[in-house]
Amino acid sequence: MKALTLAGTGGIEQLGVQELPDPAIQKPDDVTVQVHAAALNRLDLFVATGLPRSGLTFPHVVGSDGAGVVHRVGSAVRQFKPGDRVMINPALSCGECPVCLEGEDSLCASLKVLGEHRAGTVAQYIVVPARNLAAVPANMPWPQAAAFSLATLTAWRMLTTRARLRADETVLIWGIGGGVAIAALQIVKLIGGRTIVTSGSDAKLDVALNLGADIVLNHQRMDIRSEVRRQTAGRGADVVVDSVGEQSWPASLGSLRRGGRLVVCGATTGPMVSLDLRRLFWHGWSILGSTLGSLQEYAEIVRHAAEGRLWPVIDRVVPLAEAPAAYERLQRGEQVGKLVIEVAQ
Repeated sequence: MKALTLAGTGGIEQLGVQELPDPAIQKPDDVTVQVHAAALNRLDLFVATGLPRSGLTFPHVVGSDGAGVVHRVGSAVRQFKPGDRVMINPALSCGECPVCLEGEDSLCASLKVLGEHRAGTVAQYIVVPARNLAAVPANMPWPQAAAFSLATLTAWRMLTTRARLRADETVLIWGIGGGVAIAALQIVKLIGGRTIVTSGSDAKLDVALNLGADIVLNHQRMDIRSEVRRQTAGRGADVVVDSVGEQSWPASLGSLRRGGRLVVCGATTGPMVSLDLRRLFWHGWSILGSTLGSLQEYAEIVRHAAEGRLWPVIDRVVPLAEAPAAYERLQRGEQVGKLVIEVAQ
């Protein structure tokens, strides 16, 4: 099979398309998916650069998101059959430990992510457990199906399970061009909240307005803390969604109301931040970490997708041979929405 692989870590110059053996079903609940399309996430850049303790072997197939057609099923699989259109949940939990049995799969001690810890989705074939698949809505095109899972699941857990967002609350969302940020905007609007979004690009802010953002702020030209306070009559945001990290951290805290919730899923600009504990307890803030989501949460977002909601915004689709160019666009931060790689013609 053809696959996009890393020859080693050190950057996206290590990427290349090569022939690899087709993966084989190993367990009764495994399913082989013939991938039609895969989508990129910021995580893919981190994997290319090299993550601590990743333990990868090379060549390593990249990509966390994808969708395709069921090719073969293991002996215990009943819910899917060859020919079914499916999208892939990239979070692989054991399904047997206490937290998995409690429905908290994303807290599983052996959690693995496709493309980060094991072979990914940018390949003609991939083998995953049947529980990590969901039917593609009948009218959803391949690019949207491929780009749906990781960003939407991450944003859903952040806002509904961790931050427990309520209707009429105000949410500050950093970096609206990214997949998680756009999914967060869609989810806040679905719940009935008010959104303040940021970007360093006026073009991306225009897209956000078209998606229903209430307030847009250019963080290159504006003091975000002051603007959020002004837009909320001095109160501050109820919830802040932050995947930026070091650069946005002070403004994120400064934008929170007393009793507000800061939920974090990434550290694009760096992982190390400082915190005055006196401000934390005096203001009654909640600082919440969040990664991916549970199988139950995945089923919930799939239900919304089937009803025509929470579909990802697609920036562009490129053929497998041009996949490195998509990585370069993501690295430059030029995308608005998801970059999709067409694996099957």
